Amino acid sequence: MFFARAFVRTLPALFVAAGILYDYFTPSEFTAAPLFTAAPLVAAPLYSLRGTLLTGAGAVGAVLLVHCLLGIVLQVDAVTETVTVATAAVLAVLLNIVVRRGDERLASVREIAEFAQRAVLPEPAARIDGLDVAARYEAAQEDAFIGGDLHAVQDSPYGVRLVVGDVQGKGMTAVAAVAVVVGAFREAAEQEATLEAVARRLERALTRPGTLHESPDAFEEFTTAVLAEIPPDDDVVRIVNRGHPPPLLLHPDGTLVTLTAEPFALPLGMSELGTWPDRAVQSRFPRGAMLLLHTDGLSEARDSRGKFYDPAAWLAGRVLPGPEALLTALSEAVRRHTGGALTDDMALLAVRRF
Repeated sequence: MFFARAFVRTLPALFVAAGILYDYFTPSEFTAAPLFTAAPLVAAPLYSLRGTLLTGAGAVGAVLLVHCLLGIVLQVDAVTETVTVATAAVLAVLLNIVVRRGDERLASVREIAEFAQRAVLPEPAARIDGLDVAARYEAAQEDAFIGGDLHAVQDSPYGVRLVVGDVQGKGMTAVAAVAVVVGAFREAAEQEATLEAVARRLERALTRPGTLHESPDAFEEFTTAVLAEIPPDDDVVRIVNRGHPPPLLLHPDGTLVTLTAEPFALPLGMSELGTWPDRAVQSRFPRGAMLLLHTDGLSEARDSRGKFYDPAAWLAGRVLPGPEALLTALSEAVRRHTGGALTDDMALLAVRRF
């Protein structure tokens, strides 16, 4: 990739050099105008304004030099070629200005999107109340910073509480739902005495009238989520699962346990279809073990043959130094599985008890 980019950046100079040789060594009725005009036009999106100006001036100068050496400067064909190249040079400068302004706008949009992600999905502290913590959000769309996946960590009087979720919606409606869920979670995690009560608060936040914009597809908009609670004085973890991929618990010796929640519960935002009482499932969470919460962007990633990625199969038997190393290795593994491209956003959250 580096060599390809380097070659592309040398094209304007190569066009000018080829034009000089073509004009000088071919009969006068042949013209190298296409090569000379291509040089500044190719330089426009690649170089700075100064670089484009120099390329255009160089192309015009090269044409005049060849014409002087051949003694045809004032001939009609030579003048036409010179004017053509000069016109292309001016157009290239204008094109460069337009491209640079577009790049500045795009950079501004990217900066705003990055700030939005940090505001809605702030990076958790690396260490919280006896836990090592790491989180990662990877967007399927290049240069996208935030979408419908979410993660949050909140210390509370009842222990460290976590949530990972996936909004089944699109566009700004999904982003709005992410903001609602994360905001409600942070507030409820501080105030509610049980994890089940936190889940009920999230349900009410999503179904409250006027919370989200009305849309024709509103009935399809819901949020799968898994909530976890790690009390400070007990080596256990409590899980409430609302239709989400189950968390994975990796023990220090590589033993892997899938924390499947029973009974079944509907995703958040679907209480109109029926209600089941939330019931937290408690599992042992010993020191040195790591808990992984993830969205289906990980577990439903496909390879070229349509085979789903299985994070449990990949993790089983592995011994990793910490949550950050776990997320890095897992992210690299799923990208190898998919051939380097994700088809869905992916949120990952890992904690280790130390």
